[in-house]
Amino acid sequence: MSTDAHKAALAPFRQALSAGQHDDARAALAVACSEKVLGRYGHPFGDQTGVETIWERLYAPLLRAWPDLERRDTIVIAGEDEDGAAWVGCCGSYIGLFDSDWLGIPATGHLVHMRFHEFYRFEGGKVFEIQALWDIPEVMLQARVWPMAPALGREWHVPGPATQDGLGPHDADASEASRQHVIDMLTAMIRHPKEPPEAMEMPRFWHKDMSWYGPSGIGTARGIEAFRAHHQRPFLEAMPDRGTHAGETQHHFFAEGQYVGVTGWPNMAQTLTGAGWLGLPGTGQKVFLRSLDFWRLERGKIRENWVLVDLLHLYHQLGLDVFRRMRDVMGDCR
Repeated sequence: MSTDAHKAALAPFRQALSAGQHDDARAALAVACSEKVLGRYGHPFGDQTGVETIWERLYAPLLRAWPDLERRDTIVIAGEDEDGAAWVGCCGSYIGLFDSDWLGIPATGHLVHMRFHEFYRFEGGKVFEIQALWDIPEVMLQARVWPMAPALGREWHVPGPATQDGLGPHDADASEASRQHVIDMLTAMIRHPKEPPEAMEMPRFWHKDMSWYGPSGIGTARGIEAFRAHHQRPFLEAMPDRGTHAGETQHHFFAEGQYVGVTGWPNMAQTLTGAGWLGLPGTGQKVFLRSLDFWRLERGKIRENWVLVDLLHLYHQLGLDVFRRMRDVMGDCR
């Protein structure tokens, strides 16, 4: 099947959720997926097998809390990774009226939004694997029960592409050059901190007015210097062994036109030796990070980068129960 066919296979599911037609969305997801599709979702959901299980454990509780839930895709791309596996990547937000508590997060009675990055791997025309992150901390922030350290970057409702072309059509001839640009950028990035910061060659790869849209808890940074100050520097000071445990991680890069996606479960393994990132101390513990990303290139440089990291899973590895801390913020002593 072509990349267009893979996107078309997911379109009924996406469109039904966009229209708030939840029963139709459930049926469409079942048609698109293999009977034993593996859904790999961020903490606290974990791995789920089969569409019915995925729906009952993820979507059904969310729909009870946000009964008018709608899906808003801002990027949809498809392509093959370096191993020939076919992927569709979707970036956007779920929105709805927060009418009932969800995951212990108190209902606000107001419109709420939650970013998602969802990657679907196809075999023989069916989805066999889903790797997805929902920005649950973003919902905590809107409910005013924030249980973690304040973000260094800007917390806001992250926008879609400035060019408003994330849904296509995409210039297929540009896809491989875009993918290679991102891979070259990341290859240069891991030279630091072993080498001076200049070794990363950031001006070569990144637009001077780039926007880096991190998850809630990290926030957005505008421009290379702000990116370094609000994310990269504290991140590397806390975990300077970045890129040295490649055998314990995986990466699936694919591109369509000026857009590039990457997923991996996990795609980073690092040791938390320094203090400061996310307000955490240096514990000396190795942690595994799931970061699902999208990039948009403009005139040969990265102009926008959407990043979701499973921060709840990171805290869980460190023995910190973010949901318990949230209940403490709420004054719930149960």
